[in-house]
Amino acid sequence: MTIFEAYSGDSAGRTMQTDPSAPLAVRMRPTNVDEVVGQQHLVAAGSPLRRLVEGAGLTSLILYGPPGSGKTTLAYLVADAARRPVAGGLDTSPRRVVQLSALNAGVKDVRAVIDGAQRDLERDSIRTVLFIDEIHRFSKAQQDSLLAAVENRVLTLLAATTENPSFSIIAPLLSRSVILSLKPLTDEDLSALIDRALQDERGLGGRYLLDTAAREHLLRLADGDARRALTALEAAAEAAGSTTSANTGPEKDGPENAGAVVIDLETVETAVNTVAARYDRDGDQHYDIISAFIKSMRGSDVDAALHYLARLIDAGEDPRYIARRLVVHASEDVGLADPTALLVATAAAQAVALIGMPEARINLAQATMHIALAPKSNSVVRAIDAAVADVRRGLVGPVPPALRDRHGPARWEAPDEAAKSTYRYPHDAPDGVLPQQYPPDRLVGRDYYQPSAHGAERSLSERLTRLRAIVRRQR
Repeated sequence: MTIFEAYSGDSAGRTMQTDPSAPLAVRMRPTNVDEVVGQQHLVAAGSPLRRLVEGAGLTSLILYGPPGSGKTTLAYLVADAARRPVAGGLDTSPRRVVQLSALNAGVKDVRAVIDGAQRDLERDSIRTVLFIDEIHRFSKAQQDSLLAAVENRVLTLLAATTENPSFSIIAPLLSRSVILSLKPLTDEDLSALIDRALQDERGLGGRYLLDTAAREHLLRLADGDARRALTALEAAAEAAGSTTSANTGPEKDGPENAGAVVIDLETVETAVNTVAARYDRDGDQHYDIISAFIKSMRGSDVDAALHYLARLIDAGEDPRYIARRLVVHASEDVGLADPTALLVATAAAQAVALIGMPEARINLAQATMHIALAPKSNSVVRAIDAAVADVRRGLVGPVPPALRDRHGPARWEAPDEAAKSTYRYPHDAPDGVLPQQYPPDRLVGRDYYQPSAHGAERSLSERLTRLRAIVRRQR
């Protein structure tokens, strides 16, 4: 648990932000709303968030947006405003801001904050603002534990999430909060942020220049993520500064940049040799990556399927979720064209539960490759969907007399039904199959399963034709 007392516009807060040992992304975090880059729909004059940051009251707030879009920055600014209620406002009570990380906090931690908030309110009239980062990682039970305190205003919730709140946050908590959606930063936003970091004394203080090709590469690497852009810039600056033969900026770049070290494309590429896959586990990126993963397997592109699997794994997706998708699509997209696909996918799901990550990535990869390379057939899903559609249209009927349960109480049957009620045991036939009516009268002759000519279904198609001919033969 972290008490947020030090974060504010006072000297303590600024000292923390200008600490030269802090990462560049932390040092460049805005200290006021006017320094916020992008998100103009939220920080424009008169907007709800701007009013909150300027201290005009406080309400429970959930900030939703992709990584590096400024959620934590805006939360800090609102938290700072919460500690400085406007004199003469509706609520001038002193406030305390407490931070929890959903990565390592449990229900016990949440209840401890609530108990402390209750004591502070009753004893000293101090209100508590609880900031929870990555709130989507809280379980339903953890989120439920917040409800009464938020409802009774024992504490005000301030939360940030990269996941769609409609899916990751319980409805009662959503209804008690204002939800503000952040957008990915544009290249123009990121370029302005890079320029500020290059020149600002909190950042690189004019000691470096960034050439055009290097800037373009940084923007591509960042992909709308401010934190990633500044982290890459910092790595490139360190690499350029440690090179004894580093280029320096010419006089034409301005006297303030004379002698500055030039960061070129090669330096950026060398310093940033890996790029974390951008992935928002429950926003649009989540659905896009999962969709691409599934469609690549369905399309038999094993390399693309592995690429999207790698992005899912690298972004921290729950491996159990990936395994469930594999099990589904082993039947939906492969089915009886390769019956072993379902066995492999199920085994991968069991391996995930048995050994966990990172080793289970190998099992997930094997199942992904098997499904991608297998012959394809959607006959299973078409068959069950067609059968369900008929049932929902009312195409049902009494079970044929011969198939009815004979273990219960004796039932009355008409003479013609009684004549038909003798069940014929297939194992009595030499080849294990004999003529007999199995579906209700209204569905006799209706074909749901239409095998493809792919893989193992090619031989199943021939067998199915023979089976239907025998089973449906008139007695």
